Amino acid sequence: MSEFSHLDNAGQPNMVDVSAKADSVRIARAQARIELGPEIMAKLSATDFVTAKGSIIQTAIIAATMAVKNTAQTIPLCHNIPIQSVKTRIEPIPEWGLHIECRVKTTGPTGVEMEALHGASVAALTIYDMCKALSQRMVIHEVLLLEKTGGKQDYVREVNP
Repeated sequence: MSEFSHLDNAGQPNMVDVSAKADSVRIARAQARIELGPEIMAKLSATDFVTAKGSIIQTAIIAATMAVKNTAQTIPLCHNIPIQSVKTRIEPIPEWGLHIECRVKTTGPTGVEMEALHGASVAALTIYDMCKALSQRMVIHEVLLLEKTGGKQDYVREVNP
């Protein structure tokens, strides 16, 4: 395991200097899953995931995009990255909940892993918020990086959707 990149030699928090790094196309995919349970899934499925507050899936996709674009304002040592693409997919897991996947792309000197993770997390939180009147027993699971490409080393996690 290498050293923590966000600490200086004295162990103090430090934003990484990426000025000497070459630009490259960088892509990251992250996921989150939200367990809603059979009762909530039955209610949502019956209305095509539209509630009195609107479509939970469409709202969560918009929330993911907004989160990606604002990651540097939420996570202190992240760089403000120009985002070229955000694609969020949300799919039902029958009788259980929803699977969220957020894919982010940029061209630059640093990656977009945190942006993808932030997007997937905020999408799950948005779904929670829109369904909390039905139950507070929902659980957000498995927020994790699935893949990243374009930096020093690529990474791919093997996960069953």
